[in-house]
Order: sequence, then C-alpha cells, then structure tokens
Amino acid sequence: MVIVHYATRLPAGHDIAALRDWVKGRGAVWDKAPDLCFKAFLLREAGRFGATANNFSSLYLWPQDKPFRDWLVRGGFKVITDIYGRAEMETFLALDAFRGRGEEARFLYREDVAILPDDDLTAAFAREAGLARDRAARPDVVTAAVGLDPRGWKFVRVHLSAAEPGDGDAGVAYQVAHLSRPLLDTLPAAGRVSGGGAP
Repeated sequence: MVIVHYATRLPAGHDIAALRDWVKGRGAVWDKAPDLCFKAFLLREAGRFGATANNFSSLYLWPQDKPFRDWLVRGGFKVITDIYGRAEMETFLALDAFRGRGEEARFLYREDVAILPDDDLTAAFAREAGLARDRAARPDVVTAAVGLDPRGWKFVRVHLSAAEPGDGDAGVAYQVAHLSRPLLDTLPAAGRVSGGGAP
C-alpha cells in the first residue's frame, strides 16, 4: 500500500466556497475509482482549527503502487498542476491500515514521528501498526493508517475522524471537504489483525 499526500498553499483571498463546490464535482469522479482505498480532499482555512494560512491538499491510500503509477503517467495530476502548479508530492510505504467504526470523516489528522537512530526497526514497525489498529478502534474514527518514509526515517500517522481538534488528537488537523472511499471497507477491521503487515 502507498500513502500519497500533496498540499498547495492558497492566497489569503482565495474563494473557499468555490473551491468546495469544485471538490464536490471532483469527488464524484473519485468515488468511482476502481483501485483506490480512499482519497480525502482536505482544507485548512486561516483562523480555523489552528491554521495560519489557507491550504488545499489531497491524501490518498492506494492498495498497490501500480494504480498510483497509472494515475500519474496518464495525466491524473494535471488537473492540479493546471490550476495550482506542481506541488511537492510526498509518498510513504503504508505499513498497515485499518477501517474503523466511525461513519463521518470531518477531519484528517497527520502526525509525523521521527525514528531515532537507535530504535529497533522491527519493534518500531510493529508498535506503529498496533497504534494504528488501536486508533481505528475508537468509535469516532473512520480509518487509520501508518506510513514509512525510509529516506527520512520517519513514520506518518494518519486517521480520519469525526472528532474536532482539541479532543485529544495529535498532529496537524485538516478539514475533510470530501472523502472518496471506493475500497475503504476492504481494509481489515480494527479488531482484527491483518496478518503481521499490510494486506
């Protein structure tokens, strides 16, 4: 599995309402994507939920790398580059991902955690997968995943939740403008171990 995240800073006067309308149209397209666990269309609005600037981003969980590759080479990212330019695209090897019991994804939380030089990697991988599973077991959580950046040696923890910032969720909070979830329900449930790794 692959986690992909890109973000674009927006000017202070950007029409957020128009952007939300645009997201609805794009979201309908992604709702039918055949090879995607989920795509979250995300907003950060200056002055809301800790944001100091306007920001638009998307975070994907791809079950395999080939659909992600196909989307890139067939020009899928051109929709964004034509409007906002070429944003940095972060990619992470997803160590594990789980579906939760929550129904409404109002916020996505992303937390980056450095892996210390002396950490036992095998133990750290297992610990992070367990934390993602535990997080997905919360009643407000729709899904939780953990990714690895093997170049920078850090984990990226991601979860989608109905809970607002300030309710104990760590990391940067993004408002979910739309969640496309074609294959999200195929992820292992939080109460069941996926077999020691990502499916």
